[in-house]
Amino acid sequence: MKRTARQNPWRVMLAVNATVMTGLFLWKLTQRPFIPYIHLLVDYHFGFIKRALIGAVVALFTTKIPVWLVFVLGGSVWLLTLGLFVQLFRRTFGFDEKQLPLFVFIIGSPFFLKNFMFALGHFDIYGCLAAIILLLVPARSLAYVLLATLLSALLILIHHIHLLMYVPTIIAITVLRHYLARDLTPLNVGVGALAVVGLGALFLAAQFFGTMPIPQADFVLYLKSRMADPSRTDLLEFAYVWYQPLAKEFQDTWARMPSNLLGVPVYALLIWLHTPLWRYFAAVIGALADQRHRRIVIAALIGVSLGYLIIFLTVFDYARWISSWAVCMMLLLHAAKTLPAAKAVAPISSDDRKTTILGWVITLMPRVGIIRPF
Repeated sequence: MKRTARQNPWRVMLAVNATVMTGLFLWKLTQRPFIPYIHLLVDYHFGFIKRALIGAVVALFTTKIPVWLVFVLGGSVWLLTLGLFVQLFRRTFGFDEKQLPLFVFIIGSPFFLKNFMFALGHFDIYGCLAAIILLLVPARSLAYVLLATLLSALLILIHHIHLLMYVPTIIAITVLRHYLARDLTPLNVGVGALAVVGLGALFLAAQFFGTMPIPQADFVLYLKSRMADPSRTDLLEFAYVWYQPLAKEFQDTWARMPSNLLGVPVYALLIWLHTPLWRYFAAVIGALADQRHRRIVIAALIGVSLGYLIIFLTVFDYARWISSWAVCMMLLLHAAKTLPAAKAVAPISSDDRKTTILGWVITLMPRVGIIRPF
């Protein structure tokens, strides 16, 4: 006999997750948006500058940037990501009762939308949004490769670290959805190779030639000229990041490494709490009809993870990087599920007691964090 919605804990978990996310947003409204606000102020006024695309787009519509725009823009992107992901999940897995546990383990994960809400206004979510778009649109022609290249270039212009954060996932999605679905030709291989080389060149240009060409004091004055309330100088505390060379980022990261490594057991525990999800992903890979496809999916998971290992050694916002790594794994699950399978994969059990307990644990976790866990 089927359980009613009240008797089904997975439906209750969805309601609790929605409440937690709403609470996170209300709490976020009380916080000062340091880095997200500066990203809306910096544009290409002084030439090609790294991390300036969002501000340049905003400058097309207004010359004075209010603080509330961080929450409106960040909240809108968050809602768009939520809506498109729900559509993606519906198309990939469906929304019948048996898929509720899988949906809860993804949508309710503290790595995913909860952490994007906690980091509202930061640039990470744009990479996730781009990957979801590429999982939704048709992948039948070279136009798909060009779209993936365009989105990747925009991400690098938003922040060059996207080359390691979400661009590898976008490349993996492009390979799984486009290249594995048809014969390789000199044209499509050449376009893909040129795209990779071009994105690498764009990253190098942003990293090494996108520094601010004026003294920091003059830069701060310009930022004040774009603020709706120039008296809020406290929001300009992190203007120095536009002057920080790569060597300084390494130095800061390794100086914090001993204390940040203390959080590794916590991240490991958070990953373990998602065990039913990872087991399901392994089953999806094992069920693929073509052994070559299985190997390519595994290689993609390794490649994406190596990108995050480099980030781990370079920039110290570990809680964000671990969260985005987990999101990339979840997105690659959707990509792998589109490949031909030799057998059906059993859904995550909704009646298993341990699975239900893990579902409740991740549901009640509000987020992971930005630099340190919680």
